[in-house]
Parts: sequence; C-alpha cells; structure tokens
Amino acid sequence: MIKVIAFDADDTLWVNEPFFREAEEEFASLMEGFMPRHSSIKELYLTEIGNLNLYGYGIKGFMLSMIQTALRISEHKISVKAIDKILEIGYEMMQKPVEILPGVEEVLAELKDDYRLVMATKGDLVDQEKKLKKSGLDHYFHHIEIMSEKKVADFAKLVQHLDVAPEEFLMMGNSLKSDVLPVLELGGHAIHIPFHTTWEHEMIQHEVVHDNFYQAEHISQVVEIIKGM
Repeated sequence: MIKVIAFDADDTLWVNEPFFREAEEEFASLMEGFMPRHSSIKELYLTEIGNLNLYGYGIKGFMLSMIQTALRISEHKISVKAIDKILEIGYEMMQKPVEILPGVEEVLAELKDDYRLVMATKGDLVDQEKKLKKSGLDHYFHHIEIMSEKKVADFAKLVQHLDVAPEEFLMMGNSLKSDVLPVLELGGHAIHIPFHTTWEHEMIQHEVVHDNFYQAEHISQVVEIIKGM
C-alpha cells in the first residue's frame, strides 16, 4: 500500500538537538552572574515556546530567544560583550558540520527504487536547505518539504500535493508528537525512531497504540518493518 515514505531530518537523518543543548549550557554560563544555570535554561525554554508563533523553529529564532531571555534575566544590565557572545554561539551552531546518523544512507539507497522518498521537516528554510546540501543526501529525495509546523492539516496538504491517499503515506522520525501522531490521525502510517536527546517541547506523556504505528530502535530496522507491512 505504501507509495511515499517521508523522513524527518533533524535527529532522524542527521544530528541536531545536541548542538542546542550545548548552546544552552554556554548561555547558562553567561547568565550565572544573574541566575542559577538550571533556572536560566528554564527561562530560555519558556521564551522559545512563547516565540514559536513569531519566529518558528530553528537557530535564528533560538538566537533571538537567547538575547531576549538574557535582557529579561539581567534586567537589561547584561553587557554588549555578552550579547555579542550569544550571537557568536548562534553563528557557530550554523557552521556545524552535518553529521549523518549511522545507517541512514544505506536505508535511503535500499528504498529509493521502490518508493517515492520525501524529506519532511520543520525548521528555518535557509538553514535546512543548507544542511541538506551539505549532507549530500538530496539526490535520494523526490520532494523536499520544509514545514513551519507538523500538524494534521500540514500533513494533509503534503499528502494532497504528492497526490497519494493518506493510507499510501508513511512518515518516520524521532518525535512522537510531530512525526507520528498527526500522521496517524490523518490515516497514514508512522515509524518512530527514537534519538537519545529530545527537546522537551516534542515529548508526550502517553503511550502510542495504533494499528498503523511501528517502533524501531534504529533506522536500520525500518526496511524490515516496511517489508512486513
């Protein structure tokens, strides 16, 4: 039944979230004179969530949220040098090499002749396009979709654009909240591939039970799962 297989990018195809956690720690070090480390990280998270509708996902929004949080925590007493350091943290994140996760290219190569492969990911358009180009994986994909959100309506638009029925669509990724639940609600299939680090905003507290839901411990297992559908 499956005609299209969509892959999340960040922490499914390549490493992403650990870079944000490292940046948070650097930010917390800058803020130690104003607030304990764990508290400044919590404040940063609250700022990020409050800014999602305005900035969306990605490094640029994260940088702006760091600056906004630093100004609030310090009551606008933070130095220009510290603000410059925050900008430097963001710039360094943008320059990180793309580290493809083990098994990814082998799976793409095995599936590409039998299915239309799609990259469907959230994030900043320019940043994600740059990472895809750096990765060298772009030639595997029939279509690239960089989404501002991953909700049922967003996947419905994608499925319609690809001219397939929901039951002919399979999504795989590391986020149950963004990559699995909306697709299952739409009537598609989903494979969860966990990553060792997950952003708090992407976590859910309940177990997923659904006939179209599959769990893999590693991306290398997905070919067997798909064959068994």
